[in-house]
Amino acid sequence: MRRKMSAGGALDGVRVVDLSQVMAGPYCTMLLGDLGADVIKVEPPGGDSTRQMAGASGGESPSFWAVNRNKRGIAVNLKAPEGAEIIRALAMRADVFVENFRPGTLGRYGLDHASLLAERRGLIYASISGFGQTGPYAQRGGFDLIAQGMSGIMSVTGDAGLPPMKSSLPITDLGAALFTASAILAAYIHRQRTGGGQYIDASLLEAGIALSVWESAQYFAGRGVPEPAGSAHRMSAPYQAMRCADRYINVGAANQRTWERLARAIGREDLLARPEYATDAQRAGRRRELAAEIEQTMAAHPAAHWLAVLERSGVPCGPILDYAEVFDDPHVRQRGMVQELDHPSGGRIRQLGPAVKLSATPLRLRRPAPTLGQHSIEVLRELGYEEETINELMKRGIVFASRM
Repeated sequence: MRRKMSAGGALDGVRVVDLSQVMAGPYCTMLLGDLGADVIKVEPPGGDSTRQMAGASGGESPSFWAVNRNKRGIAVNLKAPEGAEIIRALAMRADVFVENFRPGTLGRYGLDHASLLAERRGLIYASISGFGQTGPYAQRGGFDLIAQGMSGIMSVTGDAGLPPMKSSLPITDLGAALFTASAILAAYIHRQRTGGGQYIDASLLEAGIALSVWESAQYFAGRGVPEPAGSAHRMSAPYQAMRCADRYINVGAANQRTWERLARAIGREDLLARPEYATDAQRAGRRRELAAEIEQTMAAHPAAHWLAVLERSGVPCGPILDYAEVFDDPHVRQRGMVQELDHPSGGRIRQLGPAVKLSATPLRLRRPAPTLGQHSIEVLRELGYEEETINELMKRGIVFASRM
């Protein structure tokens, strides 16, 4: 029986206060917004710093638009007592509160988790920082580059003998956002059972370490300190990018069955008789020389030829696409990963679609990222502020409101 789709998202009716900037916090709350939550992004009167990052037409950055969709925006000076009171009032009506200030900062304004949870027992309060709220590094600033280096990611990225290389994607920022979002959802389920909220302490460093599934397993098993492996898998081979006549493709022969299929598909049955390639562990230990053998054969034909041959033979494979090719791919488009929104200052803009599909409560792009202070007046009215008070707050620079 087919289930009827809901007009609202899975988190319809859940209110989130987003007191975060740049990447990790905003991406976390964007995910909650995609799921239907009412996310109120709180910015200082000068705006989130990413509004000016690689600025676009209208003076705003597509980087800001990318992680702040499905949110309403209010601009408040939290350093002023009246500004801090506005944020406290928002928290008292919220289900979730997310911030990524340096540990201890919000305590100066009575907006730390202990103060807010004392007033609102059911609040789920999440802090995302570089190194967590405790420990010797707690007061250090949090940056993805630094966390990638200190979590071990950069020690295994790239090829051996080359300078240290980070992942081009801000993987610790995004990892922290994803871990925090899942923790918030777990805490919300807990609250539904008990009525109690809780505090979530997440960090970029720990997100990076937590993603080291294969690397930590290798180290803990006494197999040495993991080294860079390029595009290769550190435990299976051949499982990496292979050069064809015109470009590289990815080949994933990660078990005995697919290895045998690969060797036969490219006409290299002789490799199956070589004792040094008999097992997956042996192939992984000689991955470089094995890749050279395979590439010597694959260099005779272009990528399209080998992709067709390998697909027919049941060998996992795929092209290596740049982002122009990714977003022009018919499968990517059919899956809704390229969507469009009308933005007040940017016009018609393209956005990434949600990565997961829910049958009854599908994720939707309901609104573009807010202009600075776009919903300040609307939100203050919801909190019960009178027009005279709102105007006075704006006049004194405690609140900024956009007219767009």
